[in-house]
Amino acid sequence: MENYLWIVWAILGAILIIAEIFTTGFVLLWFGIGALAAAFAGLVGVHSISLQFLIFAVVSVGLTAASRTIFVNYFSREKTGGDLKTGMDALPGKVGTVVSSSRGALHEGAVKVFGSTWTAYPVEGEEPLEAGDRVQVERVQGASIYVRRAGQERDWRGKELES
Repeated sequence: MENYLWIVWAILGAILIIAEIFTTGFVLLWFGIGALAAAFAGLVGVHSISLQFLIFAVVSVGLTAASRTIFVNYFSREKTGGDLKTGMDALPGKVGTVVSSSRGALHEGAVKVFGSTWTAYPVEGEEPLEAGDRVQVERVQGASIYVRRAGQERDWRGKELES
């Protein structure tokens, strides 16, 4: 039986590699390759079950650890152009339009910036927001933005925009 144990390892390897298709962890592939390595060792003459299992374990764990290290380093690496801001980080300095006038004691209104509507408050010293006003985002705090009236801004062509 020990002479044909490599067939069991090969079948196990094939099952694990095929099962990887249906999972999202990207781990079964490495264990499948480990099983195929143990099958190869059994095929070339390593008949000790414990040595085949050791080969399976070392290859599987080694590939899993190596892939995790490589993936973490690749996906968490600082990309060039670190000044690129996206999402909420890109909002300060952007100009939007008030879509809902201020109301309440805090002068809460709504401002549309880049197609998203945000709960907005005027910064200290600013008048309450009026629908249609053009405002510039000063800061983001939580899910709200603090804005001040925009001065004469220029559009993408360099022409002055009307207030």
